[in-house]
Order: sequence, then structure tokens, then C-alpha cells
Amino acid sequence: MKRIDAHQHFWRYRPVKDAWITDDMAVIQRDFLPDDLKPSYDANGVSGCVAVQADQSEAETLFLLGLADQHTFIEGVVGWVDLQSTNVADRLAYFSQYPKLKGFRHIVQGEDDPRFLLRPAFLNGIAALGKYGYTYDVLVKSHQLEATLEFVQCFPGQPFVIDHLAKPDIKAGTRQPWAAQMEAIAQYEQVYCKLSGMVTEADWKNWTPADLSYYIQHVVEVFGPRRILFGSDWPVCLVAADYQQVIAVVESAIGQLPYEEQERIWHKNATDFYRL
Repeated sequence: MKRIDAHQHFWRYRPVKDAWITDDMAVIQRDFLPDDLKPSYDANGVSGCVAVQADQSEAETLFLLGLADQHTFIEGVVGWVDLQSTNVADRLAYFSQYPKLKGFRHIVQGEDDPRFLLRPAFLNGIAALGKYGYTYDVLVKSHQLEATLEFVQCFPGQPFVIDHLAKPDIKAGTRQPWAAQMEAIAQYEQVYCKLSGMVTEADWKNWTPADLSYYIQHVVEVFGPRRILFGSDWPVCLVAADYQQVIAVVESAIGQLPYEEQERIWHKNATDFYRL
């Protein structure tokens, strides 16, 4: 079965720029580029990917687009622009020349304001995406889901995808209010969810597939197989699991679904959502 990795990263590691990669994540304190990733794809039947920004700069967007030009398996890029800027329309117009640029993301999980998504300037930036058919990746933690629900309600025609299941506290086994809030958000058909970033929310050294099972099954139940995308979150996942382990978790979790529904999760939904 064809597979597309809808969420992974590339970077040239710089300690100051990448200060979020703390010393307990030493395994990823180095460069990660397409040649580092391709062997894992070949070994696990992954034919293409979407490269997602990890640094909040237009230079990052151009860096990823440059890699995508050089490597055909990078089928799409989720970049960054300052969506709160007064000249956001001009910047989106500029970036519209790049066909592999599919959407944008802001690292909202790092914002102190739990209602950051609802800032008028940010809402203005999101409203500008539709002209170009751009998607938006919602990177939040579970305490920001209340605002996320209000946020998606503002844009019924804007394609959204929740990254990493909104980062529930899997290590602590916390289920509520995350589960109820995700169910509420899933009522909005323009919102998708990525099966990604789970092992890093679990106990890095001692997690088991059973620790992740509830969270995966809940997302499958409330979003349905037509609005779920597989993503590895490589190389961040390497702090807790190798690529094969990440693949195996999803294989086990969705293996009982009908073949057509598995196809949707492994590649068709990514192709449709990001227009690959």
C-alpha cells in the first residue's frame, strides 16, 4: 500500500536558532536532511512526504522549498509567514509562485496566550489564505483546544489539520477534557487530524503501543478515516522511537479497518488535503 508521510522536518542544526531542542533531546542535535530520511522511507514503503516548518522565518520556508526542488519525494511544504503582519497579503502573493508550497503553520503551542489563535491580527492572516487555496496546520497543546474550537468555527471554508492530536498528555494518561474537546472540533468538516507526534508525548524510554491506543482510537472514531493523515514527526520522533516503530504503531492501530479506509489514512487524505 502506498504511503505518504504528511508530517516531517528538515533542518541544519544551530544551537541558538534551535534552542527548543534541549539537551535531553541530544539525539536530534544535528543536521537532518533528505539524504538522512530517504533510507527510512525506502525501508518502510513511503513514497513521498510533506515537509513542515520548524523555525518561524521566511528563510525556513525558502529552505524547505529549495530542498523540495532538489528532491522529488518532497511533494509539499508547509511553511511560515508572519500571519499577524499588516503586509501578509503581499507575502502570500509572493509565495504563490511556488507550486510545492501547500500551506502554513505557526508554533502556537509555544505562545503564552492560550487564546493566541483568536487575536484579530492572526484571524486576518488566516482569512487571507483562502485566496490561494492554502491549508493551515494547527499546532497546539491540549490546554489551547478551547480557543481552537472557536478558531475553526470562524472559517468554515478553510482547510485545517490538527498536528499531533493536539498533544494530549499520554505519559500521564490524561484523557479529559482533551477527548471531549477533540470530539467537538471534529464536528467541523473542514478540520482534519494527523496521527503524528504521539511517541514524544508518551514516556520516551518506556512507552508501549498500548499507551497510545486510546488516543488513536478516539481520533479515528471522532474524525473518521476520511479526515486522518499519517505523519511520522521525524526526526523529532527519534527521541522516543525509530521510524519503523512509528510506522508499526499506526499499522497496528488501523490494521483492522477496511483496506480503502487504510489507504485514505496512509496516503489519499494527504494527497487530497495538501493537493499533492
